[in-house]
Amino acid sequence: MFSASRPGVAIVAIGRNEGERLHGCLRAALAAAATVVYADSGSSDGSAAWARSLGCTVHELDPARTFSAARARNEGFARLMEIAPETKFVQFLDGDSEIDPGWLDAALAALEARPELGIVRGHLTEMHPEASVFNRLCNLEWQQTPGEIAACGGIFLVRAEAFRAAGGFRPEVIAAEDDEFCVRVRAEGWKIAMLDAPMARHDAAMTRLSQWWKRARRAGHAYAQVAALHGGNHERYFVHDRRKIWIWGLALPVGALLLAPFTRGLSLVVLAGLYALQFLYIRRGVRNRGWRSSDAWLYAFFTVISRFPGAAGLMEYHLRSLMGREPRIIEHKSEYKRSL
Repeated sequence: MFSASRPGVAIVAIGRNEGERLHGCLRAALAAAATVVYADSGSSDGSAAWARSLGCTVHELDPARTFSAARARNEGFARLMEIAPETKFVQFLDGDSEIDPGWLDAALAALEARPELGIVRGHLTEMHPEASVFNRLCNLEWQQTPGEIAACGGIFLVRAEAFRAAGGFRPEVIAAEDDEFCVRVRAEGWKIAMLDAPMARHDAAMTRLSQWWKRARRAGHAYAQVAALHGGNHERYFVHDRRKIWIWGLALPVGALLLAPFTRGLSLVVLAGLYALQFLYIRRGVRNRGWRSSDAWLYAFFTVISRFPGAAGLMEYHLRSLMGREPRIIEHKSEYKRSL
């Protein structure tokens, strides 16, 4: 069993008004590691004070600068290096997630067995998939096949050496900052692996369509920003995803609407048929991965309609870039109203 006194391992958790979710996150983190740093992005619910009361080292981000998960992780890592410079492995957590008790054992064993691994990740599951179709969608999205992977979400264990070599996260990247970071980690010669082991449970707390819509818009922004940074490399990272959103979320519907008066509405019928074909294609793909029929229908439907908020996110990024404005975070999660 993992010992919390084991040297060289620490946890950096980040959060903003996570309320009750932060309780579970930090309690589980303190049970897993002797050193836990909590980086807070301007919470107004007493999160920072409560984390201090538990014995966490708390770093509060300067509100004069734009908040982002990337910035919080960077500053949390920097604070960790100040108080525990001997740390060799860092587990990043989000304030709405709880680490699995056995995860660090499995992750450290993998890193020790394979020196070329810079990052390892395990299975992330949704705490309450039954609470809403949107929580259920998150649970489906996080399903990943074990093995070597190109990138992973922001909850992972990383070698401090690999983190420094890549230069940490880009604080100006407001979404998919984890993908962008992983591209640079691999460019430094490190590999990333998905382990067949439970890593953490996550509480998405998405119960409204408006929250899902913002999250999909955020994803479109992410595809645009990260493709702008890495789309020119040999991987053409996120270029294909960006192109799909432009086509399905903007070009085709706008074209069909413009042609509708001249085709007596036939262009709209053709457009509906194309979306139906895309739906069936996506559904068949996930069914071939062994998904249940109901999950496949749900995932395919929301993937198709996500192109529209995704296109809004793409346009938002490019408009801000043209105007010389820095990106702003797109918050989609519920905030707990009860103070800690």
